[in-house]
Amino acid sequence: MKKLWGWLWRGMAILFVLLLMYQLWIFAHVLWWVKYNPSTSAFMEDRLELMQDKNPDAELQHRWVPYSKISNNLKRALIASEDAKFVDHEGFDWEGIQKAYEKNIKKGKIVAGGSTISQQLAKNLFLTGARSPFRKIEEAAITVMMEAVMDKERIFEIYLNVIEWGDGVFGAEAAAQHYYHTSASQLSAAQAAKLAAMVPNPRYYDKHREARGLQRKTGIIINRMNSSDIP
Repeated sequence: MKKLWGWLWRGMAILFVLLLMYQLWIFAHVLWWVKYNPSTSAFMEDRLELMQDKNPDAELQHRWVPYSKISNNLKRALIASEDAKFVDHEGFDWEGIQKAYEKNIKKGKIVAGGSTISQQLAKNLFLTGARSPFRKIEEAAITVMMEAVMDKERIFEIYLNVIEWGDGVFGAEAAAQHYYHTSASQLSAAQAAKLAAMVPNPRYYDKHREARGLQRKTGIIINRMNSSDIP
């Protein structure tokens, strides 16, 4: 029995060291991205693999553009749609999380997430779409890391450049070209609001661009944009 406990403790120690090394690996990437742009993300790589299973020649639509080259209309629309308290919180909107929890309990299923822009970015950069308690814990840990070493403008700049906006469409520039044949810097308020409304379900809205729910949410976002604070 003593030998068994010894092996158990060794196994736990090895697991702890591996987890610590993984966290340090993630933190090293976060530090690098303070100044250097990520060329891809875990979610982008996952989507490309799925697309190439069907078509080996499939490619993602993605081109990085600096924060200054993205329309303030799009920045305000995303803040209004995804995270109204983004410039004020430290990675987590506890009131939003509580409201999402109460809504999910009432509906008896997950209908709201309450994730901030920082949390969404953490998930997109490092994690897959699979839901699990470990993934949520890791998402929270990465969010804390990013908020500790990046300012809000940098977090938002990376977010704007890596989030999904359609089937194989990633980032503001690709989205602007894909839907409106213009650059991210030239997006109007109406165009930006519609792009922001697509974020929760981009592949569906890529194929159903005139969906009634999309039009309704676009109108709500337009009405909220002027009160959005952007970094």
